[in-house]
Amino acid sequence: MPSRTMPIWLLSISLFLIAFPIYAQTQLSAAATKLPQGARYSLLIEDAASQQTSLELNTHLYYPPASTQKILTALAAKLELGDEFRFHTDLMRSGSDWIIRFSGDPTLTTKDLTILLKAIKSQSGGRIEGDLWLDNSVFSGYERAVGWPWDILGVCYSAPASAINLDGNCIQASIYTEPQGKTRVYVPEHYPVHVQSQAISVTQSEQESLLCDLELTATPENHYKLDGCLVLRDKPLPLKFAVQDTGIYTQRVVYRLLSQLNIELKGEIKVGKANTKQAQKIASHQSQPLPVLLKTMLQESDNLIADTLTKALGHRFYSQPGSFTNGTQAIKQIFYSRTGISLEDTQLADGSGLSRNNRMRPQVMLETLRYLYQHETELGLIAMLPSAGESGTLQYRRSMLAPQISGQIKAKSGSLYGTYNMAGFVMDENQRPKTLFVQFVTDYFPPKPNPEVAVEPPIIQFETQLYQELIQFNRLASKPN
Repeated sequence: MPSRTMPIWLLSISLFLIAFPIYAQTQLSAAATKLPQGARYSLLIEDAASQQTSLELNTHLYYPPASTQKILTALAAKLELGDEFRFHTDLMRSGSDWIIRFSGDPTLTTKDLTILLKAIKSQSGGRIEGDLWLDNSVFSGYERAVGWPWDILGVCYSAPASAINLDGNCIQASIYTEPQGKTRVYVPEHYPVHVQSQAISVTQSEQESLLCDLELTATPENHYKLDGCLVLRDKPLPLKFAVQDTGIYTQRVVYRLLSQLNIELKGEIKVGKANTKQAQKIASHQSQPLPVLLKTMLQESDNLIADTLTKALGHRFYSQPGSFTNGTQAIKQIFYSRTGISLEDTQLADGSGLSRNNRMRPQVMLETLRYLYQHETELGLIAMLPSAGESGTLQYRRSMLAPQISGQIKAKSGSLYGTYNMAGFVMDENQRPKTLFVQFVTDYFPPKPNPEVAVEPPIIQFETQLYQELIQFNRLASKPN
């Protein structure tokens, strides 16, 4: 008669398999106790190989994905545009007119534009008999997505996503505090913008009593006004202004460059759709190929690259001028047809995650991470993600600086007002993805800290504990017996 007694080794494994999910539920979810009352959060953890879910908390709710949304944009661009894709800026000639046809290149610089203009001089003898067109017809619609807050439109991380982009659509400047409550602004003369400051300089105590901050107002004509107050400082405060009208800005830059190059223009510089049917291409500038753009986008969380790629997807997929509307719809269609992942209920207003109108369930992000893991050989997107404590936006993230966390996680962060997200992979000892995780935190409004007591913000405490437990969980999962 066969024995009914379970072998010791099998009993040990069975007890582990029973206890392991309990460990995950208790230890991994314990970090959430660090969050302030009222904060909404979701945690979703899955073994990469087996797809076994180890933790699933509040995953039925919708959250603003913030910049973790760039993972979706990167995947859609990889699948639809391909590794050979580049943005092209073409110099063309049509009769007496010259045309610069822009394609939304987010990395185009003044130096690149100067090289194209030099080709005009060599071909025309330094004289344009007709007009010079800046053709922006590849994109249409809003240059800022619905849901971008009005109060950040003047800063560079919310620069407009246009067909005509130059130097990141960003202007470098600085503000100085001076005696008698005055301030002054310095803007390098090559920027064709106007900046004035009516801000006052104050002491720290005056700032606290006046309850004032430095405020920026920008107009469509690329005029900027600083108001409010700035605490007295020894060194200038660096400023970065977002270009408001890319057409006007580039038009003024080109006028200056033509003068510097001694190119005579008989007509005008016009912005709009040029007639290119009979035009001859004279020269062209190409951006870096798509993988280079995607690595920069994911490592540096570059909004301009993400949003111009979104519009480029709309242009390619629908064979019409790209926009936020058709670009986000293209992402949904590409996902469903190429990956089987449905984004039907996902609210997408842009490709960067900057819009407050974006909403996503954590399960959608997990399914995307799963697809990345299963197709990393051909996609290579996991390798592009920032590494905890080592590279990109995670290099100096306070919750990832501990030695036991640094280098153990590859992920994309995402932050908005009251929102702190992370989505990615915990790596094994061979730097291969072992565990997939999604962290969505929103409605995070902690009590005002006591300035006399040094305490880590709750979100830092939460993330540090969560990532430490994730890595410990990852190690235990790798050694079940």
